[in-house]
Amino acid sequence: MNRLIFHIDVNSAFLSWESVRRVKQGLPDLRNVPACIGGDPRKRTGIVVAKSIPAKKYGIQTGEPVAMALRKCPDLVIVKSDFELYIKCSRAFKEICASYAPVMESFSIDEVFLDMTGTSLIYPDPIKTAHEIKDKIRKELGFTVNVGISTNKLLAKMASDFEKPDKVHTLFPDEIPTKMWPLPVRDLLFLGKASEKKLTGAGICTIGDMAHAKEREIQALLGNKAGHQLWQYACGIDDSPVRAQPEEAKGFSVETTFNDDIVSVEQVLPILLEQCDIVATRMRRKEKKCTSVSVTFRTLDFRNKSHQTTLANATDLTDEIYKNAKRLFVESWKGEPLRLIGVALTNLKDESFEQLSLFEDNEKKERRRKLDATMDEIRRKYGNDKIKRASIMNSNGGIARKARAQIKNEDEKE
Repeated sequence: MNRLIFHIDVNSAFLSWESVRRVKQGLPDLRNVPACIGGDPRKRTGIVVAKSIPAKKYGIQTGEPVAMALRKCPDLVIVKSDFELYIKCSRAFKEICASYAPVMESFSIDEVFLDMTGTSLIYPDPIKTAHEIKDKIRKELGFTVNVGISTNKLLAKMASDFEKPDKVHTLFPDEIPTKMWPLPVRDLLFLGKASEKKLTGAGICTIGDMAHAKEREIQALLGNKAGHQLWQYACGIDDSPVRAQPEEAKGFSVETTFNDDIVSVEQVLPILLEQCDIVATRMRRKEKKCTSVSVTFRTLDFRNKSHQTTLANATDLTDEIYKNAKRLFVESWKGEPLRLIGVALTNLKDESFEQLSLFEDNEKKERRRKLDATMDEIRRKYGNDKIKRASIMNSNGGIARKARAQIKNEDEKE
C-alpha cells in the first residue's frame, strides 16, 4: 500500500494568530499592512519573528534585526510576541487536523504531519480532503494554512512550502523532476548555508544537480553522514514514520534570545547557570545522566558557534554541568556582542550508579546531589519559579533579568 502523507503549515503563524485576535477586537488586520512580530516597538530592539506579505515586499526577512526592518519600512507595525495566545491557537489548529487522520505528528507549534495511509474509503480524493481541512481551519479559526501532499514526510513538507498562502500542493514521486529538481539547492529541507556554499562552489546549484551527482561526491563535500542523508533527500527518499508520540529525547537543551546585546561575561554567567539548572532538572526527571555538555552562542551577524566537551563520567549534577558550560563559554567567546546563548546535554545514559573518583571530594558531591534533589522536589510540588539559586537571584543585570523571564516561559511550555 502506498503511503499518503499530509504536511499542514500555518501561514506566518504568529502574525496570523495576532491578526485574528485584532480583527475580533475591531482593529486593522496585520496581514494587510506591513507588519511583523518581534521585539519591543518602543525600543526598536529584537528580531523579526514573523512578517506579513506586504512587509515581505519591502525586503524584510525573518530573523533580521527590527531596527534594520524599520530602515526598510519606517511605517512597519511591530507587535510583541504573546506565547499564551500562540499555544491556544496551536491547540485549536491541531485539534482540527487530528480529527481527520489516524496518526498525527506535531512537528512544531504551527506544523503537523498527518498519516492518511489507508483512509481511501473515508477520503477517496486526497486533494479534496486537503482543501476541506484548509477551508475548515480558515472558517472556524480565522487563519490560513498550506497543505502539502505526497508519499513521504520530506516531499509533503517540500510541497507545503510552495506558493503561499492558503494553498494545497502535491509533490508525488513522478512530479519530482518538474517541481523539485529545478529548485536551488538552498530550498532542500535541512540543507544549511554552509552546505549550500560547498555545493554551489562545486557547480551543484539545483536540487536536480545534487540528485544526479554520485552519492560519494556529495559525501566528499558534506561529510559521510550529512552527505548520505541530503543526497537521499535530493532524490526524494525518506522512510521516516509519522509518530503520534515523540521519540525519547536524545538530549536536553535550552536557548535564550536577547533583545539587547550581551557584551560581558558578567552578563552571561547567571543566565548560563539558570540554563544549566533547567536542562539538568529536565534530565533528572527522566532519570538520565549526560556525558556531553555543549554551549552555543549567536553573534550579531547570525552566525552560530557551538563548543562541546565530553565528560569522564556521566553526571546529572547542576554544578558539574555549569562548571563545564562556563569553561566552554569563557574559552571560546572572543568578546563579540551576542544575541543568543544556549546549553545542551547529550549522550545520555541510564545509570543508577556513578563511579567514584579518588581525586574528587565525594562528600561535597553528595551534598550537591541532595541540594539538586531538594530543589527538584520543591519545583515539582510548587512550580519552577518557587526556588532559585542565590547566585542567580543576586544578579542585578537588566539583560539577565529579561533572560530569566524568557527562560521561565520556555520551561513552562515543556
